[in-house]
Amino acid sequence: MFAKIDVNGDDAAPLYQMLKEQQPGEDDSADIKWNFEKFLVNPQGETIARWGTRTTPEDIAAELPNLMS
Repeated sequence: MFAKIDVNGDDAAPLYQMLKEQQPGEDDSADIKWNFEKFLVNPQGETIARWGTRTTPEDIAAELPNLMS
């Protein structure tokens, strides 16, 4: 559960492959650039948003009520 995994490249964990495929980001690469990038996943398992490292959980909180509607 706490083992190190790859998030980019050919050996990226399946979860991160899916997250990046559904929300590729704004740059020319879908790669995760730095720690603490954030993904928002709805109850159906769809990745609906992605934020960079400087976005705080408080910034994301406004999006949460939209998930339940």
